[in-house]
Amino acid sequence: MEIGQLNANHAAFLLQGAMWTVVLSAIACLGGGVLGMGVALCRVASSRFLRGASGAYVQLVQGTPPLVAMFLLYFGLPGIGFDVPALIAAGLALVVNVSAFLGEIWRGCIEAVPRPQWEAAECLALSRIQRLVKVILPQAVRIAVPPTVGFSVQVIKNTSLASVVGFVELARSGQIINNSLFQPFVVYAVIALVYFALCYPLSRWSRVLERRAGSWRRRPAGLATLAAP
Repeated sequence: MEIGQLNANHAAFLLQGAMWTVVLSAIACLGGGVLGMGVALCRVASSRFLRGASGAYVQLVQGTPPLVAMFLLYFGLPGIGFDVPALIAAGLALVVNVSAFLGEIWRGCIEAVPRPQWEAAECLALSRIQRLVKVILPQAVRIAVPPTVGFSVQVIKNTSLASVVGFVELARSGQIINNSLFQPFVVYAVIALVYFALCYPLSRWSRVLERRAGSWRRRPAGLATLAAP
């Protein structure tokens, strides 16, 4: 078939699929971010039980492909009487997956705050929660922004897994178009370009933020300096 058969209607269908890719990515990042913050805080908690339970959760999720979780939610739950729409199944699977990875990323960022900052906060007679909220987390956020933005690129690419449960995002819309045109090289080249257009700006932004974070981390620790005798 001729390349010209890829027309404006196909482009509109691909654009709609790209929109759903963005929506699914947003669900995964927002939901996974909220849950991931809880995981990160549990990972640095003073309670040994919370650290152990959150560590087991991270190991379980990171050791399981998100595709398996999608299959379990979409095909497994109907077997026990719960019908789950494709968007919900894909969204929940990605939220759980993202939460484990972001939880570990943010745990590392919290622990990357220089130890003198923790000690200086203790010298100010702050409780552990106050130390986290007022001293440690504001600094950890600046460290965490670059890797978080970089990880969002991986989230966008992982949304293509939703096609296996019938959710029509970018990859699935391309597959549907190719089934009518039989032009896989052209169709999937266009899909690759759309993914690149979504991911490349985030990759560039992540590198810029990483350079800024590096310059910030080389500055003297203000709170530790003020609290020093």
